[in-house]
Amino acid sequence: MNKSLKRKRSLKNDDGDSKTPACKSLTVDGGEPYPELLRPTSDECRDVRDALLSLHGFPPEFASYRRLRLRTLSAVDGRDTECSEKEESVLDGLVKILLSQNTTEANSHRAFASLKAQFPKWEDVLVAEPKLIEDAIRCGGLAPKKTVCIKNIMSRLQNERGRLCLEYLHGLSVEEVKTELSRFKGVGPKTVSCVLMFNLQHNDFPVDTHVFEISKALGWVPKTADRNRTYVHLNRRIPDELKFDLNCLLYTHGKLCGNCKKNVAKPKAKVPSSADCPLLGFSGLV
Repeated sequence: MNKSLKRKRSLKNDDGDSKTPACKSLTVDGGEPYPELLRPTSDECRDVRDALLSLHGFPPEFASYRRLRLRTLSAVDGRDTECSEKEESVLDGLVKILLSQNTTEANSHRAFASLKAQFPKWEDVLVAEPKLIEDAIRCGGLAPKKTVCIKNIMSRLQNERGRLCLEYLHGLSVEEVKTELSRFKGVGPKTVSCVLMFNLQHNDFPVDTHVFEISKALGWVPKTADRNRTYVHLNRRIPDELKFDLNCLLYTHGKLCGNCKKNVAKPKAKVPSSADCPLLGFSGLV
């Protein structure tokens, strides 16, 4: 393989983004990548959230994270936070997100369950032979590459902090978390943003393929936008209180809506209507 092509590929992160943190070297005019684009507005975000919530309901796969966010807000307000539901650790969440790259939800869930069944403690993963980890997560795809990432995380945590735990990230700012997690091989901007939103309860807005494509179709970012600049723009424009629900709903809608799925050819005989996709009322998505 051509050496320059190899190098270009090596600079790409597993979640499809360059390794450059999304918050740096991407903006103009005081941090805004698209200063003349005043969308989405707060009202647009709220209306899209409400339309998708009416269509899909809140996605059950994200319900436990939503309850955790509400409990966190309750704790800040001094209200009762008692709950028997077992919380997912930050390290569990990071590994789950890594395993979800370039595969289906079902396969990534199977891969994580298989990994934990084979290695109940992260200390077991730390000392395990890479081939055994690969075998455990093979159903999730890209097993050799994901094994390297997971082993690297465990080794660095053990060497630098003396224990396999990421709970200390709760005490860091958003920018400090980005810096900390970006040091790990294979952990790019989207993965960091997912950890911030799901496991650390920060008001962040990850940009996966579904969110990216729908945002361009809605006119929330230019057609020529890249994913990192989209991340910066949307995080500045979307109100904090709407970020979590809107992100989960856009992701779910992108998976389920034939009109919005990336790379799905639309039947020529049928013109989609707002009954099929409520987002058609917000832009020229047809």
